[in-house]
Amino acid sequence: MRTARKGSVEMPAFFRQLVKETEKRVSSFFKGGGHGGAEHTDGEREEVIPSPYLDRPILDKLTEEGCSCWGLTYALCSMQGWRANMEDYHNCVPQLGTGLADWSFFAVFDGHAGNQVAQYVSQHLLDQVLATGGIGPEDHPDRVRGSFTDGFLHTDKHLLTAARREGWERGGTTVTSTLISPRYIYFANCGDSRAMLCQAGQVCFSTEDHKPYSPLERERIESAGGSVSLQRINGSLAVSRALGDFNYKGTVNRPPTQQMVSPEPEVCVVERSPGDEFLVLACDGVWDMVSNEELCAFIQSRLRVCTDLRDVCSQVIDLCLYKGSLDNISIILVCFPGAPQLSAEAIHQEAELEDLLESKVAGAVMWRLLSAYLYSPTSVYP
Repeated sequence: MRTARKGSVEMPAFFRQLVKETEKRVSSFFKGGGHGGAEHTDGEREEVIPSPYLDRPILDKLTEEGCSCWGLTYALCSMQGWRANMEDYHNCVPQLGTGLADWSFFAVFDGHAGNQVAQYVSQHLLDQVLATGGIGPEDHPDRVRGSFTDGFLHTDKHLLTAARREGWERGGTTVTSTLISPRYIYFANCGDSRAMLCQAGQVCFSTEDHKPYSPLERERIESAGGSVSLQRINGSLAVSRALGDFNYKGTVNRPPTQQMVSPEPEVCVVERSPGDEFLVLACDGVWDMVSNEELCAFIQSRLRVCTDLRDVCSQVIDLCLYKGSLDNISIILVCFPGAPQLSAEAIHQEAELEDLLESKVAGAVMWRLLSAYLYSPTSVYP
């Protein structure tokens, strides 16, 4: 069964104040940028590229939640934030089709240079993976690995036709995805979004980011005629694997997987365990702000005081925004039956902390009011 709710999620008072202060600081940084171009002394106007950032962040959140027939629960939360456009997409499929009802698929697509490629891939990738025929009730890891790889490559091939027709050649998207079967958890990652699995309060697995400066990635890029400068391909693109980005895939006599940007995912398999607690898929708007260990500890602590996974995801986004993320932010949280449960002690400690914070804030406000009164020009006190 699957339910969905889309709309805004109210953030806790503490986070709301932190985000407000961050908004002030970053907004002042971006103000003052010109619009419409600068004028030279000879009267000609120089074209100015529009800023990719807004003067104020868009804080509305898209949320979704659901469950599977075998005890899995999940939630999704995404926010545009400071970016001028929302380029993230996602897939949440807690139960696949006939014969695969106890299989689940989740993915986050982080687009760049437009949202068209991320949208296209979110609509077609899973179908291409399943069409390979390697995924079935027998759950053979090698076949599933091959299905993931072939599905990514087929999607990129079909995408090229659409990109040429629609003019999307410059656009691309990273993908981090997971396929959960009764026996295994499969991870397929292409780019710098990331997936992470936690067991018994510890990170037991995470995908590797595909960055141009990684030794193997750099070797492929340079062999294809590119270079790595400013930690980017040709000083421009910050990821070394992605679907789309066909401007970086034109080297003749080289297969798709050996181009400057490769569409080949890195596929990993983890055997399921009763100790599995939760897994996270998120774009780099999250991972640039928090480490694997920090996010694992944060989510585990929130699950002990909160039953709504949408609120947990929302609080992760608020945390990343406060820490300075200027990117679109998307996160999917998938909880297994062994996930942390509500704790009366943790709830009590949370309430005590909230009371302490509220009292300190109230005391600070009263002191400011009193100081303003005592030292105002009209005060009767000296």
